[in-house]
Parts: sequence; C-alpha cells; structure tokens
Amino acid sequence: MAHSKQARKRIRQSERRSEANKNTASSMRTYCKKVMAAVADGDKSAAEAMLPVAMKRIDKAAKQSVIHANAANRKKRQVMKAVHAM
Repeated sequence: MAHSKQARKRIRQSERRSEANKNTASSMRTYCKKVMAAVADGDKSAAEAMLPVAMKRIDKAAKQSVIHANAANRKKRQVMKAVHAM
C-alpha cells in the first residue's frame, strides 16, 4: 500500500485511466467484431453501415494512446479489406 499522499493519488488516477482505456478498447473491439460478423454473414449493407463507426472507434483508441498508431492502421486495413472484398 502506498504511504504518501501523492502515491495514493497516483493509484486513484491510474485506476480511473485504466478503466477508461478498457472501455475504449472494448468498444473498439466490439464494433470491429460486428463488422466482421456482418461480412461473415454476407450482409454488405450492414457491414458498410457499421464500417464508419468502427473506424471512428479505432481512430479514437489510437488518438488516446490506448493502441499504437500502427496497430490502429493495421486494424482499419483488415476491416476495410474485408468489407470491400464482399
């Protein structure tokens, strides 16, 4: 357990930030899975409708440094490639 006031505050801040990062990453993964599920089902209109939302979530995660910028680009490329290949 932290002894100083500053260390206790750092623990509180770290917990808040990690919770926010978890939510952002989870949301990003959820929307990517929804797009890929629509692609797997062959529902092109649903996949195209979900694509901008997934892109926005991926960009937001990269901007907040939840994931690396290159990882975000790779994930965007995978999702777009799947939708455009339909």
